[in-house]
Amino acid sequence: MKKTFKAISTIALTAATGLVIFSSCSSNSDSPYYEYMPDMYRSSAIEPYVDYGEVRERYDETRSLTQSAKTPPAGTVPYYGTNKEYVLMMLPYHRLADKGMDISHGHYGKAMSDSLGFEYELAAKDANPIKINEENSKQILDSGKKLYAKYCQHCHGEKGDGKGPMVESGAYSGVPNYGTLAITDGQMFYSIYYGKGLMGAHASQLNKAEIWNVVHYINKLKDDKYPVTGSTTEDVVSEDETETEE
Repeated sequence: MKKTFKAISTIALTAATGLVIFSSCSSNSDSPYYEYMPDMYRSSAIEPYVDYGEVRERYDETRSLTQSAKTPPAGTVPYYGTNKEYVLMMLPYHRLADKGMDISHGHYGKAMSDSLGFEYELAAKDANPIKINEENSKQILDSGKKLYAKYCQHCHGEKGDGKGPMVESGAYSGVPNYGTLAITDGQMFYSIYYGKGLMGAHASQLNKAEIWNVVHYINKLKDDKYPVTGSTTEDVVSEDETETEE
């Protein structure tokens, strides 16, 4: 009797297991279907870059394709290491976008200057915090050249003469020739950061150190002897230093 009961129990357990296995199958290759204790390996907390429109067979169209990663609060600053000079350089830009640039260049919701052109004129006094000399010039100019080719060359031209492919095609006009343009480092930074004329803002694509490297490269396009002419002997404040300094 005991052997018969044991045999029946074994058969019943096997059948139940098989039923669970087969019922958990799905024709959708992207679906795990039934999962054993999913809370053990699926976080219940909100995770970035996850589409919460579908969670465990439950659908919520109002949350589909919406951002799950929260936007950092205004004024927060990423961690940039312990190099004081580099950290100070990477703090939020102290110049404001000129009046009207919220409409013309998309700076909505940001603090704006009450005047037109005033902040740009003040930027003329801003010096490039990344100092260049013969020892570090190759590193800085190589970085600037790479970024310039990616973000600037299509309009400003390989030689900075304002004859990039976009201009030659007739899509844009009025792009200046750097060789004849009277502009300071600070004004170049301001123009790249916030945008100017038909040029859009690049602050979301380049960080401040990268923009200053581009400014150095533009100076190289303007003067082939740069940085020998008018350069400084101070050391560059590089991102690499932030990884090694205590």
